[in-house]
Amino acid sequence: MAKIKITQIKSVIDRSERQKKTMIALGLKKINKSVEVEATPQIIGMVKQVSHLVAIENI
Repeated sequence: MAKIKITQIKSVIDRSERQKKTMIALGLKKINKSVEVEATPQIIGMVKQVSHLVAIENI
């Protein structure tokens, strides 16, 4: 599987509880923190839900 790098670019303050939990599940807790994960359908779906808060790069 391909890997993607997900970087948090916006704060989760004033976001819904569901979006906050999705960000934590992705491993993102602070702005400018990055994680590298496998591009599974589950991860892609989570990223789509919070796409306005993150930046995505293919590795």
